[in-house]
Amino acid sequence: MSTEVPLLNVQVDGVWMQFPKGTKLIDACNKAGKFIPHYCYHPKLSIPGNCRMCLIEMGMPKMGPDRKPIMAADGHAEIAWIPRAQISCAQDIVEGMGVRTDSPMVQECRKGVMEFLLINHPLDCPICDQAGECRLQEFSVEYGNAESRFLERKVKKPKNVELGPRVTLDAERCVLCSRCIRFMKEVAHDDVLGFVDRGGFSTIACHPDKTLESNYSLNTVDICPVGALTSTDFRFKMRVWFLKETKTIDVSDGLGCNILIGSREDKIFRITPRENNDVNQFWMPDSHRLAYKAIHSENRLTQPTVDSKPVEWSEAIAVALSSLKAAGSLAMVASARLTNEELYLARHLAKALNITLHDVIPRKGQPDGILIPEDRNPNTAGAKLLGLTGETPGTALPELLDAVRKGTIQGIVCLGEDLTECGFSLEDLAKLKALVTTSTHSNATTKAAHVVLPGTVWAEKRGSMINIHGRLQRLNKAVEPIGHAKDDWEILAALLAGAGSNLSLHSIEDVFRALSQDVAQFNGLNLGKIGDLGIQLLPKAEVATPTA
Repeated sequence: MSTEVPLLNVQVDGVWMQFPKGTKLIDACNKAGKFIPHYCYHPKLSIPGNCRMCLIEMGMPKMGPDRKPIMAADGHAEIAWIPRAQISCAQDIVEGMGVRTDSPMVQECRKGVMEFLLINHPLDCPICDQAGECRLQEFSVEYGNAESRFLERKVKKPKNVELGPRVTLDAERCVLCSRCIRFMKEVAHDDVLGFVDRGGFSTIACHPDKTLESNYSLNTVDICPVGALTSTDFRFKMRVWFLKETKTIDVSDGLGCNILIGSREDKIFRITPRENNDVNQFWMPDSHRLAYKAIHSENRLTQPTVDSKPVEWSEAIAVALSSLKAAGSLAMVASARLTNEELYLARHLAKALNITLHDVIPRKGQPDGILIPEDRNPNTAGAKLLGLTGETPGTALPELLDAVRKGTIQGIVCLGEDLTECGFSLEDLAKLKALVTTSTHSNATTKAAHVVLPGTVWAEKRGSMINIHGRLQRLNKAVEPIGHAKDDWEILAALLAGAGSNLSLHSIEDVFRALSQDVAQFNGLNLGKIGDLGIQLLPKAEVATPTA
């Protein structure tokens, strides 16, 4: 049984507002439109209260002799202001309290905190990899003093320290906020970081005989408010203000972490997690964010081929259809890595070619208990909903393989998969009269195929997918396709048109419109309505919620 959270009255800069009980004072101020600068506070981590940047002036209800609040003429309690500044991150709101976020005392305290933080900080913003997205840089301008009074020598600390294979530390830039320490202990469950030494010599370090090797180590770089922790992969490769950021989702597994792709001139330089409390909160695995490197690998397919010879797209489509029709009995192996729009067109293509035997290749792995689930396909739910597979993906594959070996299936349409991953041998593929495949990278199936149609990778396409929790999420295009590769929906639409389909498809919006009219769960939706954070399309599956 759910209980309604009571609302408490809080005065913020002279205006009375209501917030749910249990709200942190810093969050209440932010909801009121009053930003409170901070370094150590993070909404998903414990609260150490050690940076002191979030100081505010706070007051509590004035009590009478009967221990009841003294009421003012406006019906609210009179406020007794505390004569010293308080941190707002560790304080829950209480009924009748007051807060001043920009009083003279608060301004003076913030200047003092900034002055202490900058005492030993190096003056190297122009060469710092965090320049452009550094909170110390921003807050020093907005809340600090115009001039420094510090004349002594700065304390020197270790620089360019490899904490692990993917994270590099510059200890001189660290403000000792402890975000990285708390993240590794509370979220990644790998308590490997800590403070060493004392006073002005304190610094971050790994525990003896340990390194920062967790698959979530790069999240410490994301939450570091300054330039202390940097990504070894990204550092000094591109200034952040040159990057075009694209909101999309990760396709490495069934969760679909929300991400930002940072690209410039059709080249991806980094991937970072995007906040979505219904999916991945603020985090993502290192393995997923570094998966972009495969996009520009040497085995990318960029030209359609017929019998391993490059041809034009029109010829490739024509040969693909003629060879499939000549082969006779056909089957289809689709992919749970395809978008809903592509799976929808694949279903229509199967119908146009009289294909009744079809399935997807399942992918399973050991869940890590944080963000990586067992299902390593990003759109298994979509493949089930659109009828390309049954309740248990892969159950029809043994039948399909047996039919190929017996000769009752003589042609296969393979969409974005390598058939050798589900038991096919090269001898099995050689028996086929027609093997037409779409793919982004060269593999055993593309080498054996009669017609190869190069598609686009996830960062080069638009569309939608359904994650393991039944949430419909949107893919957005970050970079242009390589070479002569085409969007998969365009390839499928061309095959459908050649097979005699009367679907009128000129854009991905047209495909989604047809999908929303045919499939009840999508009725009334379009790509715009999905939004940046997605919508709950199916009942939430009984899958363990990530612990992050």
